[in-house]
Amino acid sequence: MRAHPVALLMGLIVGFALSQAPELAQQYRRGLHGAIDELQRVIQQSGEDSRRSGRTAALQPMAGNAEPRVQASQMEEVVARLSRLRAQENAFRDGGTLVHISAFILNFDGPLVQRTVRAYQPAVPVTTEGLLLAGGGFLAAYLLLPAFGESWRRRRQLRAKLRASMVNES
Repeated sequence: MRAHPVALLMGLIVGFALSQAPELAQQYRRGLHGAIDELQRVIQQSGEDSRRSGRTAALQPMAGNAEPRVQASQMEEVVARLSRLRAQENAFRDGGTLVHISAFILNFDGPLVQRTVRAYQPAVPVTTEGLLLAGGGFLAAYLLLPAFGESWRRRRQLRAKLRASMVNES
């Protein structure tokens, strides 16, 4: 099989992009720890504010007052987000080599990903994960692109034959 220049270029691009996934996941993990700490602080502060104001719990709204209900629903969202982030932290801590990346892809936190991508610093793929993903991405793009190209060529040829046969019939 001869190396097609477009397939080679796409293989390199996809391989490079996938080789960066472990570093992005590592930087996301660092942000994850900070987000968990911050959410715990918000929940703790809310509980202290509730006790000082005479309410028994931050999540129990006072009857007839809309503001505590809004605060309660916001706190429920904070508690739910904290729970999701802790579950993801456990997957990162207890998971194997590629589990880290799958935990990141399947259960990422949108605002945290946005902050991570804005502050992202590329890395050389010297880890096993990085090299495996770089090689896999290269091979996938290199091997699949010519297959797609061949099907597109066949489709074009069939359309041309169909048009020619329609013109001949007219």
